[in-house]
Amino acid sequence: MSNIDKQKVVDSVPQRGFFGHPKGLFTLFFTEFWERFSYYGMKAILVFYMYYEVSKGGLGMDESTALAIVSVYGSLVYMSGIIGGWLADRIFGESKAVLYGGILIMLGHITLAIPGSLALFFVSMVLIVLGTGLLKPNVSSVVGELYSEQDQRRDAGFSIFYMGINMGSFLAPLIVGTVGMKYNFHLGFGIAAVGMFLGLVMFIATKKKNLGLAGTVVASPLSPAERKKVFRTIGIGAVLLALIIAITVPMGLLTFDSLIVVVGILGILIPTIYFIVMFRSPRTTSVERSRLIAYIPLFIASIMFWAIQEQGSTILANYADKRTQLDFAGIRIEAAWFQSLNPLFIIALAPAFAWLWMKLGNRQPSIPKKFALGLLFAGLSFLVILLPAYFGGEDSLVNPLWLVLSYFIVVLGELCLSPVGLSATTKLAPAAFSAQTMSLWFLSNAAAQAINAQIVKFYSPATEMVYFGIIGGAAIVLSIILFMFSSKIQGYMKGIQ
Repeated sequence: MSNIDKQKVVDSVPQRGFFGHPKGLFTLFFTEFWERFSYYGMKAILVFYMYYEVSKGGLGMDESTALAIVSVYGSLVYMSGIIGGWLADRIFGESKAVLYGGILIMLGHITLAIPGSLALFFVSMVLIVLGTGLLKPNVSSVVGELYSEQDQRRDAGFSIFYMGINMGSFLAPLIVGTVGMKYNFHLGFGIAAVGMFLGLVMFIATKKKNLGLAGTVVASPLSPAERKKVFRTIGIGAVLLALIIAITVPMGLLTFDSLIVVVGILGILIPTIYFIVMFRSPRTTSVERSRLIAYIPLFIASIMFWAIQEQGSTILANYADKRTQLDFAGIRIEAAWFQSLNPLFIIALAPAFAWLWMKLGNRQPSIPKKFALGLLFAGLSFLVILLPAYFGGEDSLVNPLWLVLSYFIVVLGELCLSPVGLSATTKLAPAAFSAQTMSLWFLSNAAAQAINAQIVKFYSPATEMVYFGIIGGAAIVLSIILFMFSSKIQGYMKGIQ
């Protein structure tokens, strides 16, 4: 999309009306609210559904395998953002990508709500992976289109948007988690499907009035000849993939273990290729290449951060289920409820962070320094959670307040890194790869979860002190290195603050 096209989009958007921000932020805020409600509602009970015994309504998988598969699933969700970003940039624009993605997500949750076999479970996962890949990066890209590059409200707007994400994420484990854990997993998944349906209704009903042209302009449309070639390639690729699965599964070559290894390789390989393609593209200017170089250390820091944060729904979920005292202060706590802690703290603190960045203005920490702070807090959150085993041993049940403290500390880091990363991505993105660069941002999460899928097998109550200590320590060391080189990284951003 050219700068002229971007300006037309910005000019077409109603500029005030939602907490002093463009009215389109209202539409995107509540669309993402319901999408996150559905996703995190499902995810709050997914790992328990996988490793609980069949007699308890689960699938009866091995515990470590279930933890690895949830990480693989999370990685594939964010990898699929590449497909969603490319389709938006080249074929139908971000607005339609959000719509189509929401429909696929809803169908995936409906499939999960149907009691059935392991095959149905994997069909639902495919639908949710593809749907989230279409919706997640593109709804964030449209937020970026509501503001010009010089608009001082931009970071605050993303923080407000991020608060909407987390309002849905907070309610979901309490509602879906309670129903799924106490009564029936499939009924919980059904509630998640209803959440996505409400998100679609909100988006369709308000997008024309509030968004203007935002999300409708195809950044780099395919020519008719290119379109024909692409569709032919997609068709051939789909057939080959189906053949590979049909041949390798009966032969025992495609197993859970081999899938985990493949996803681990792809998690690192795909973003590496993507950086190279964008950097070498003739559509990328010299200034944009410099900004891409600045983006690389931020991307690596993001991988380290999400590798810790995303273990909240795997290792820490298992920790809540197996290692935590759930009868506390006369209340029976459901293990799934701990998934609400992260968004609860974000809801409470996001307005304060948004106000802080606005108040500081040009005096606020640079983007690299905010990332360094994010990593520091993430590392500390893992060092905190190793302390209960040090004081009480591996066999004792842990006071739930230790988990609460760990989630709180990582949220401080998340508010320094995640909304800032979303905003920085829209500013540092090459114009010809706007939606795809947002997909690249989410690939840092994909890479993190791909790595997690390889390392969760090393976790056990006997190894938890070493496990949390090594990962937390590595994050703190990387934080210090990033802080030391922050000024140099800022120079490569060529004026982006």
